[in-house]
Amino acid sequence: MLLTTGLLIVGAVLSWIIFLGFLHEGHDSSVEILPWITSGTLKASWALRLDALTAVMLVVVNTVSALVHVYSLGYMSHDEHQPRFFAYLSLFTFAMLMLVTSDNLIQMFFGWKVWASCPTC
Repeated sequence: MLLTTGLLIVGAVLSWIIFLGFLHEGHDSSVEILPWITSGTLKASWALRLDALTAVMLVVVNTVSALVHVYSLGYMSHDEHQPRFFAYLSLFTFAMLMLVTSDNLIQMFFGWKVWASCPTC
């Protein structure tokens, strides 16, 4: 729980750095992670898109999620189901980040389905 909260705080700080850097430079980019679906002329890669809207939403999602994680450390400190709660909370954060950074509709659909199937959402 401390590891996920710490890494999410690092992610929130990095998203603020991306956002502030975007205010100065402001160029869109896409980073291809790996080829995902290839069928005839359809080519959908697993990629992360970074534009102005993504930079804003990265700040919102990561900052709010980091604050919820920090608050939950104290609030759930005596609960026996704390590991499961943090696993679901991390899954929710992952799904939101997939929605925000998706480069194509197939990848966005994947993020949407993970988000919709999350038990705590």
